[in-house]
Amino acid sequence: MTLTPEKLNTFSMFKLPSAYICGVRVKHLDEKKCVVSVKHRWINQNPFKSMFWAVQGMAAELSTAAIMIGKIRASDKKISMLVVANEAKYTKKATGRITFTCHQGTLIDETLNKAMETGEGQTVWLESVGVNEEGIAVSTFRFEWSVKVKQ
Repeated sequence: MTLTPEKLNTFSMFKLPSAYICGVRVKHLDEKKCVVSVKHRWINQNPFKSMFWAVQGMAAELSTAAIMIGKIRASDKKISMLVVANEAKYTKKATGRITFTCHQGTLIDETLNKAMETGEGQTVWLESVGVNEEGIAVSTFRFEWSVKVKQ
Protein backbone atom coordinates (compact mmCIF):
# COMPACT_ATOMS: atom_id res chain seq x y z
CA MET A 1 0.00 0.00 0.00
CA THR A 2 1.44 3.37 -1.05
CA LEU A 3 1.51 6.09 1.56
CA THR A 4 -0.40 9.18 0.42
CA PRO A 5 -1.32 12.50 2.05
CA GLU A 6 -4.94 11.35 2.24
CA LYS A 7 -3.99 8.15 4.08
CA LEU A 8 -1.75 10.06 6.48
CA ASN A 9 -4.52 12.58 7.21
CA THR A 10 -6.98 9.76 7.92
CA PHE A 11 -4.36 8.11 10.14
CA SER A 12 -3.89 11.35 12.08
CA MET A 13 -7.64 11.66 12.65
CA PHE A 14 -7.61 8.37 14.58
CA LYS A 15 -4.06 8.14 15.97
CA LEU A 16 -3.07 11.83 16.34
CA PRO A 17 -6.38 13.50 17.20
CA SER A 18 -4.80 16.60 18.74
CA ALA A 19 -2.94 17.32 15.51
CA TYR A 20 -6.03 16.64 13.42
CA ILE A 21 -8.31 18.86 15.55
CA CYS A 22 -5.73 21.67 15.39
CA GLY A 23 -5.79 21.48 11.58
CA VAL A 24 -2.45 19.80 10.82
CA ARG A 25 -2.69 18.28 7.31
CA VAL A 26 -0.22 16.59 4.97
CA LYS A 27 -0.38 18.34 1.58
CA HIS A 28 2.41 16.63 -0.37
CA LEU A 29 4.57 13.54 0.06
CA ASP A 30 7.16 12.06 -2.27
CA GLU A 31 10.56 10.37 -2.05
CA LYS A 32 12.42 13.59 -1.34
CA LYS A 33 10.08 15.89 0.57
CA CYS A 34 6.97 16.25 2.65
CA VAL A 35 4.81 19.35 3.02
CA VAL A 36 2.49 19.78 6.01
CA SER A 37 0.20 22.76 6.48
CA VAL A 38 -1.71 24.24 9.41
CA LYS A 39 -3.79 27.40 9.59
CA HIS A 40 -3.80 29.69 12.62
CA ARG A 41 -7.26 29.43 14.19
CA TRP A 42 -8.87 29.94 17.57
CA ILE A 43 -8.32 26.26 18.54
CA ASN A 44 -4.53 26.42 18.03
CA GLN A 45 -3.64 29.92 19.18
CA ASN A 46 -1.68 31.12 22.17
CA PRO A 47 -2.62 34.13 24.35
CA PHE A 48 -0.65 36.40 21.98
CA LYS A 49 -2.96 35.62 19.04
CA SER A 50 -0.44 33.57 17.09
CA MET A 51 -0.07 29.83 16.60
CA PHE A 52 0.90 27.88 19.73
CA TRP A 53 4.44 26.53 19.49
CA ALA A 54 3.32 22.94 20.10
CA VAL A 55 1.00 23.02 17.07
CA GLN A 56 3.91 24.19 14.95
CA GLY A 57 5.95 21.34 16.44
CA MET A 58 3.30 18.75 15.56
CA ALA A 59 3.23 19.91 11.94
CA ALA A 60 7.01 20.07 11.69
CA GLU A 61 7.50 16.63 13.22
CA LEU A 62 4.92 15.10 10.91
CA SER A 63 6.75 16.52 7.88
CA THR A 64 9.91 14.65 8.92
CA ALA A 65 8.15 11.50 10.11
CA ALA A 66 5.93 10.99 7.07
CA ILE A 67 8.87 10.57 4.68
CA MET A 68 10.53 8.11 7.04
CA ILE A 69 7.32 6.12 7.57
CA GLY A 70 6.89 5.79 3.81
CA LYS A 71 10.46 4.65 3.29
CA ILE A 72 10.30 2.15 6.15
CA ARG A 73 7.08 0.68 4.72
CA ALA A 74 8.67 0.43 1.26
CA SER A 75 11.69 -1.42 2.69
CA ASP A 76 9.57 -4.37 3.89
CA LYS A 77 11.73 -4.45 7.04
CA LYS A 78 10.61 -4.01 10.61
CA ILE A 79 12.30 -0.79 11.65
CA SER A 80 11.52 1.20 14.77
CA MET A 81 11.72 4.98 14.77
CA LEU A 82 11.70 7.40 17.68
CA VAL A 83 12.40 11.09 18.24
CA VAL A 84 15.23 11.31 20.77
CA ALA A 85 15.85 15.07 20.69
CA ASN A 86 14.51 18.22 19.13
CA GLU A 87 15.37 21.90 18.73
CA ALA A 88 13.24 24.82 17.63
CA LYS A 89 13.86 28.40 16.61
CA TYR A 90 11.07 30.96 16.22
CA THR A 91 11.74 33.97 14.00
CA LYS A 92 8.34 35.55 13.36
CA LYS A 93 4.81 35.51 14.75
CA ALA A 94 2.96 32.53 13.22
CA THR A 95 -0.36 33.74 11.82
CA GLY A 96 -2.31 32.70 8.74
CA ARG A 97 -1.40 29.44 7.01
CA ILE A 98 1.98 28.01 7.96
CA THR A 99 3.55 25.40 5.71
CA PHE A 100 6.29 23.11 7.02
CA THR A 101 8.57 21.37 4.55
CA CYS A 102 11.23 18.71 5.04
CA HIS A 103 13.46 18.15 1.97
CA GLN A 104 15.68 15.38 3.37
CA GLY A 105 14.42 12.18 1.76
CA THR A 106 17.91 11.34 0.47
CA LEU A 107 19.41 11.65 3.96
CA ILE A 108 16.69 9.35 5.30
CA ASP A 109 17.57 6.80 2.59
CA GLU A 110 21.23 6.89 3.62
CA THR A 111 20.38 6.47 7.30
CA LEU A 112 17.95 3.58 6.75
CA ASN A 113 20.39 1.83 4.39
CA LYS A 114 23.16 2.10 6.97
CA ALA A 115 20.86 0.72 9.69
CA MET A 116 19.90 -2.23 7.46
CA GLU A 117 23.50 -2.91 6.39
CA THR A 118 25.05 -2.76 9.86
CA GLY A 119 22.13 -3.97 11.98
CA GLU A 120 22.97 -1.16 14.39
CA GLY A 121 20.77 1.72 15.43
CA GLN A 122 21.35 5.00 13.64
CA THR A 123 20.40 8.60 14.33
CA VAL A 124 19.73 11.41 11.92
CA TRP A 125 18.84 15.08 12.36
CA LEU A 126 15.98 16.18 10.10
CA GLU A 127 14.89 19.77 9.63
CA SER A 128 11.52 21.29 8.82
CA VAL A 129 11.08 24.98 8.09
CA GLY A 130 7.71 26.65 8.57
CA VAL A 131 6.90 29.57 6.28
CA ASN A 132 3.90 31.87 6.23
CA GLU A 133 1.81 32.82 3.20
CA GLU A 134 4.34 35.52 2.26
CA GLY A 135 7.12 32.91 2.15
CA ILE A 136 8.79 34.22 5.30
CA ALA A 137 10.20 31.63 7.70
CA VAL A 138 8.41 31.75 11.05
CA SER A 139 10.05 28.73 12.71
CA THR A 140 12.63 26.04 12.12
CA PHE A 141 12.44 22.69 13.86
CA ARG A 142 15.11 19.99 14.01
CA PHE A 143 14.32 16.47 15.17
CA GLU A 144 16.87 13.80 15.95
CA TRP A 145 15.35 10.50 14.87
CA SER A 146 16.68 7.14 16.00
CA VAL A 147 16.05 4.14 13.74
CA LYS A 148 16.81 0.50 14.39
CA VAL A 149 16.10 -2.67 12.46
CA LYS A 150 14.13 -5.07 14.64
CA GLN A 151 15.32 -8.68 14.86
